Amino acid sequence: MKRAQRIAIILVIVAGAFATRQLMRKPVADDVDKPVAAVPAATRPAPPRVWTLGTLTLRPCELAQPHSGTSVAAWCAPFAVPEDRDHPQGRKVNMRLAVIRSSAQVPADDMVAFIAGGPGQSAAESYPAIAPAMAPLLAHRNVLLLDQRGTGGSHPLSCRDEDEPGGPGGAASHSFDAEAVRKETRHCLDQLSPDADVRFYTTTDAVADLEDARRALGSPKFDLLGVSYGTRVAQQYAMRHPEGLRTLVLDGIAPNELVLGEDFAVNLDAALKAQFARCDADQACHARFSDPYQTLFQLRDALRANPHKVSFRDPQNYASVQRVLSEHALATVVRMFAYSPETAALLPLSIDAAAHGDVGPLLGQAKLLTGDLGDTMDGGMQYSVICSEDADLLTSRPQDKDTILGDAMIEAFRAACSVWPHGKRPADFHQPLKSPVPALLMSGEFDPVTPPRYGEQVLQGLPNGRHFVLKGQGHNVVARGCMPRLLDQFIDTANAKALDARCLDRLAPLPVFVGFNGATP
Repeated sequence: MKRAQRIAIILVIVAGAFATRQLMRKPVADDVDKPVAAVPAATRPAPPRVWTLGTLTLRPCELAQPHSGTSVAAWCAPFAVPEDRDHPQGRKVNMRLAVIRSSAQVPADDMVAFIAGGPGQSAAESYPAIAPAMAPLLAHRNVLLLDQRGTGGSHPLSCRDEDEPGGPGGAASHSFDAEAVRKETRHCLDQLSPDADVRFYTTTDAVADLEDARRALGSPKFDLLGVSYGTRVAQQYAMRHPEGLRTLVLDGIAPNELVLGEDFAVNLDAALKAQFARCDADQACHARFSDPYQTLFQLRDALRANPHKVSFRDPQNYASVQRVLSEHALATVVRMFAYSPETAALLPLSIDAAAHGDVGPLLGQAKLLTGDLGDTMDGGMQYSVICSEDADLLTSRPQDKDTILGDAMIEAFRAACSVWPHGKRPADFHQPLKSPVPALLMSGEFDPVTPPRYGEQVLQGLPNGRHFVLKGQGHNVVARGCMPRLLDQFIDTANAKALDARCLDRLAPLPVFVGFNGATP
């Protein structure tokens, strides 16, 4: 599938990303194979280290973050599940299962389980980026990273990009073309079908895999941490396997009732208006940019009438790059900028520069964002989720046509899902979660994809839950401010309502950049 077309329709509700006492065994004396006495010590190879949890035998491994020198030490074990659970003797999916080992000599009996976003992101590949924020948890608990089937090291449903380099504004992104989407979807499906039945790579399948992993690990209770799309998986697990759950943490919350993709345009529009209102209220920003929202739409209208090739310097190697800049490429880039406070603070400046002919700041930063995203998101798995769980509920939204994102994304999903095979969706899949489980919910004030109102919606079914809205923040906030400390306290006590969250009051929006040297003093 051409990356430019895929970028235009990719579902990015992504994230960054996260003990069994009686089953733990000390890693030195008890877990090391005994040496063979007949072999001289000088020539004897180092014995393998192993760690047994439940029925799994884990060995040391390294989890690397793509496009980074960052890695995390972990313990990994082979783990396989049936692709089609109605035919358990059929094809197996080999899963990547890793455990980050607690520093405690005797960890807590429960285990933190991190569920990544997307849909399409790998838990193991996402974890290194947020490992520092998760560090407090390791003082008492082990952390499970199970790549969802279809992602990362669990039989990824990745289609090769044969025709175009990454990044927005490629030749295929001049305008939305439903037939082109269908053609490229068929091409992707043809690549994957020899080795995978894509009907069986859904949220429901992932929940069953997670429960199988829990039992294989000796049936510890889970402290589930779901980020972005991972909050859907976590809520579905809470519905299907309440016996396996000790606490629930949701960051960047997608309610069960939500049809993924339906609110993307209005949510982005609301986030942009809120962010740009800060510029209007700041004297220096207003003097420099006047009305960034209006400038954005003027640029959109100009590109709608005249999409054209532009040149800019690749920020990684400074090579000259040419792309076609169109209204769809602009919308994709702006949406990505809106996800974090650091890039959102650059939006008025970058839009103003592009409106005056300098696209480098906008497209250079976007190339970094889309490059990392394109290499860590498995698009086939994304289709399996959306086409099975949401596509039949998506409806045209003419009211979105004049927003910056427009209505093309919904039409693109519908076109792709007219080709992609659909898995089964449980009858109660989109019912709201109702559970007494202790729950901690968190949202960013300016989140452009899972706004705080979603968290309030989910909180209604969680009487032992509490929802924090972090001021000035965007999508996924678990690593912001004092949130890691509050997370650690919550998982220790299983009581969100007792948390002293006054430390969050120190959070504030990042000042808007009025020049490339930063904000006003």
